[in-house]
Amino acid sequence: MSSSNDNTVSRRKWMVSAAAASIGSGLMGLRSAEAQTPSAGNDETAGARTYNVRDFGAKGDGKVLDTAAFQKAIDTCNREMGGTVLVPAGSYIIGTVQLKSNVRLHLAASAQITGSADGKQYYAADAIPLRGDSTLGDGNVGLIFAVEAENITIDGNGTIDGQGEQFRSPERGVPPPSGRGGAQRPYHLLFYRCRNLAVRDIFLKASAFHSIRVIQSSYAKFEGLHIYNRVNHNNDGFHFISCEYVHVDNCDVQSQDDACALFGSCKWVTVTNSTFSTRWSVFRFGGGIAENIVVSNCVINETYGCPIKMRCGPGSRFENMIFSNIVMRNVTGPISIQIGPGFRRQGSQDSEENREPGIVRNILFSGIHGTVVVPEPLPDVTFVSRYNPGEIKSCIGLNAVEGTLERITLNDVHLVFPGGGTAEEAAVRDVPKIVGEYYAAGIFPSYALFARNVRALSLQNVRFEIAAAEARPAIVFDHVVDAGINGLSVQGTKEEESVLRFIGTRDVLLSSVRLLTPAKVFLQAEGNDGSAVVIDGGDLSKASTAVSGPAANIVRVRS
Repeated sequence: MSSSNDNTVSRRKWMVSAAAASIGSGLMGLRSAEAQTPSAGNDETAGARTYNVRDFGAKGDGKVLDTAAFQKAIDTCNREMGGTVLVPAGSYIIGTVQLKSNVRLHLAASAQITGSADGKQYYAADAIPLRGDSTLGDGNVGLIFAVEAENITIDGNGTIDGQGEQFRSPERGVPPPSGRGGAQRPYHLLFYRCRNLAVRDIFLKASAFHSIRVIQSSYAKFEGLHIYNRVNHNNDGFHFISCEYVHVDNCDVQSQDDACALFGSCKWVTVTNSTFSTRWSVFRFGGGIAENIVVSNCVINETYGCPIKMRCGPGSRFENMIFSNIVMRNVTGPISIQIGPGFRRQGSQDSEENREPGIVRNILFSGIHGTVVVPEPLPDVTFVSRYNPGEIKSCIGLNAVEGTLERITLNDVHLVFPGGGTAEEAAVRDVPKIVGEYYAAGIFPSYALFARNVRALSLQNVRFEIAAAEARPAIVFDHVVDAGINGLSVQGTKEEESVLRFIGTRDVLLSSVRLLTPAKVFLQAEGNDGSAVVIDGGDLSKASTAVSGPAANIVRVRS
């Protein structure tokens, strides 16, 4: 009796176990297919799942094209209310993929996404117009792109390699190896009209075009990125166009072109705790309305072209910006602000005649220390990049040909310039008005600061030195009105006609000025329309003559 009951119980246990195994197998099957099947709306894991690209067919072997698998994983994640698309260890070759709302693309530390060397694997994002105020006509192809998406993240310690050298023509008229060149080259990352965007900790390497291009987007954070982009022409680092609430923090950028361009109407932007190096410019402003921007605690190294460059044409306005606590090592033209014709608002179809002159005002440069040099080829760039004459003998340039340039402050600025200016260059009074020719001609009549048509200019605790013989003045004011110079320490030479030259300049107070080395004349005053220049205190004892020139009578010296 007992034996019979035991057998009955055993059979029951076996049937229950078999049923459980069958149900469990079914559940496992459901789970394995879960990433490819839309989930029920009441699923508590919706929006928080992980979608491994290998579960969607990615090989990650560095040979097979994994584009379709990546796109399927992203599409599924987006369809199921978002989550994380995981790229595990491996080498994944892809062409263009589109990132979508509520998707986080996470790269494992030993994962690498490599852009295909076959140009046919890329396609344009047709929703991104090629002309108009938004894109400047610079192309609409991305390795990874997003259009009108929100809540998107790309992060992890992995690498994205664009193989940009495959998109550079070996010589003019010869197609690049990929078969895709010019404006059809892909960016690493391309975002258009996106909101709540974050890119963190990725190593972005060798893009075919700009590394990160962001257009008409808002609330974007870029943190802990390393961008190395020096294998092709126009290799920008960051390129923002008409963006708002953008924050760049703890990034390292080595680029061939603009390291951090802000074109169009960029507002509410901060850049901090980052390092930059580039053949051209770091902070580059062009067109539109740029305002409420702060750049702080940055190191700029080996930048030939201009670390801080503003080009303001008709219809544009730049104001309320601070650049503070910046080290510039081995740069040319450390600060350059130019207003006038030749800088039409980017993307505008209107002629310059139909727009009001540009405006630049309320700009502060504080705590800037560094060395200005004669440019050299960057050692890790394999193609030739020629230098304009104006880059070889450069200075700080504040130049308003047409428009308003006012309330500019240089505070605690210490720069050492290379010198080498000739008496012929120093003799130039009529500096070309057109900004482009200004650089092309290479005519800089001062070695440290050239200011023209500036109003309300302030220099506080500024020190200018030179590393070699120099015949040009340190500072030239050409029709500057309302300037205060306090605590200027400046190096002169016996070869100079004067250390400072004022042309048609009015209402200037110089106080606590120090001439560091012997010179013939401290201040040369010229122009029939100058007036009210006062030198109050300081030490000019190393100058043979304190004031000279045809308009010397406008200058009062108070001991």
